[in-house]
Amino acid sequence: MDQVESVVKRQLPIPRNCTFSPQDWTVLAQYWYPIARADEVSDKPLAVKLLDVELVTYRANGKLVVARDLCVHRGTPLSMGWVEGDEIVCPYHGFHYAPDGKCTSIPAHPGAKISPKLCLTVFPTVERYGLIWTTLSGTEENLPPFPVWDDDEFQNILPPTLDINGNAGRQIEGFLDVAHFAWVHANSFADRDNSFVPSYKVEVTDYGLHAEYISTVSNYTKENRHKEPPGFKWLRVFDVYPPLAARLIIYFPNGGTQWILNVPCPISAKKTRLFSPMARNFDKDAPLESFYELNLQIFTEDAEMVENQKPEELPIDLTSEAHIAADKTSINYRKFLMQLGMGENYTN
Repeated sequence: MDQVESVVKRQLPIPRNCTFSPQDWTVLAQYWYPIARADEVSDKPLAVKLLDVELVTYRANGKLVVARDLCVHRGTPLSMGWVEGDEIVCPYHGFHYAPDGKCTSIPAHPGAKISPKLCLTVFPTVERYGLIWTTLSGTEENLPPFPVWDDDEFQNILPPTLDINGNAGRQIEGFLDVAHFAWVHANSFADRDNSFVPSYKVEVTDYGLHAEYISTVSNYTKENRHKEPPGFKWLRVFDVYPPLAARLIIYFPNGGTQWILNVPCPISAKKTRLFSPMARNFDKDAPLESFYELNLQIFTEDAEMVENQKPEELPIDLTSEAHIAADKTSINYRKFLMQLGMGENYTN
């Protein structure tokens, strides 16, 4: 269910002790990000963080709410409180707030006129692909497309989230990288003796980037490699939706396709929570435990690289790092970020 509602519009200041440069924070705050799995959000307030801003999310009589985790009276986190009906209650002095952010009750002064200044900052929300999305300063909804999520021919899969002590831009670029398979994923699906990267093209689109990569690098684990027909070529189609979303379609034998939506939540400049909705049109009756284990292994292998890269932030000044022909997608990604107005080092 989608809930893009009219919300109380208040200018959100750059957070204290922000880990992003003011320039980058202002650009990133315009876009939408997932902040929680939908099944995590109930009538019990949940504390989350986006771009160094503390948020609270909850359901009030089924209505989804995302707001600053801050009672405007004395600054207590509302995530410490509770929900009564369609209102969240501050645990310090019992102030009640409606889903639109307006204060409806001050128990210390029952019946008194309530100032309109007593109002939470509430943000637009969308529930889609099994995730809760919001934006800090954007208005028009611009979530990355994932059409197979609503296709009956596909099985929806939502793996557990993964916390990464690294930059979301670095994580996206690693997801797009095709030269690291043989080295980083040798224990999951790739081989050290198959490291060659064939030439491929990257198309700049109105939404971001599109790349189609064909190689002999299998997506089967070694114990399942027998399922692959002799000489099979694997097609991987990447679509990038800057600043921080990417989609991958992997074409399996016999008409099978697996879709992966890579959407990190930038908790801060150096901490990321990765959400990865997936869908496939094969093996739909197979148990998911082994699938979850393989997915976690692959993303953990990537996370180890991201957490140890220097500089921690993604340097979009192309002269600051060396590049090879296999880096076409990441080079164009950095160029696109610069066009969005990001600073040369992505973050401070």
